[in-house]
Amino acid sequence: MPTAPQRVGRRERNKQEKLDRITAAASELFAEHGVDEVTTQQIAEKADIGTGTLFLYAKNKGELLLLVQNSTYADALVEGKAAAEAAPDVLDAVMAIIRPVVACNRKQIHNGRTYLREMIFGDPAEPHHREALGLTVQTEEAIAEVLRRDPRFGADADVLARIVSAVMFIGMAPTINIGHSIEEILDEIEAKIKVLLHR
Repeated sequence: MPTAPQRVGRRERNKQEKLDRITAAASELFAEHGVDEVTTQQIAEKADIGTGTLFLYAKNKGELLLLVQNSTYADALVEGKAAAEAAPDVLDAVMAIIRPVVACNRKQIHNGRTYLREMIFGDPAEPHHREALGLTVQTEEAIAEVLRRDPRFGADADVLARIVSAVMFIGMAPTINIGHSIEEILDEIEAKIKVLLHR
């Protein structure tokens, strides 16, 4: 006998509504001014909550950035995986996964670079940091799945996927790339992956 769906209580709805307001406020302010120019007080005011309440959802500005960027990263990964399914060539499919991730990271370049730094050096005990790390694992899994299409890579697909993921993240992070277009960064990443896959 099927069970009836659980109704979400008022308290949980209120928590979700506050989280949505915080995410929207932080997203708008970070996009407009950059993460370094925005204060947690400004985010709290825009979300119409107290600063103390804000810190119940994210302990600091880095966690707020992770909260905002994780959402766009997750959307980009869904888009990339769908595009990869339609790409018959392994390299094209890998790049189909990478392309929207790079694009979302470069929407606001400084925020994207700060997000990468938070992913690497943030506190893994914090929930938004854990979610970011989970997204990197999902990215590697998606790339490994594509690599397994080619029998040459089957046994090494997981290791190769980790390397491809590292190439992608390193390609987005350096100061030397700050003025590069998305296409220039993608070209650099693709050139490295071609060497890795002996293409």
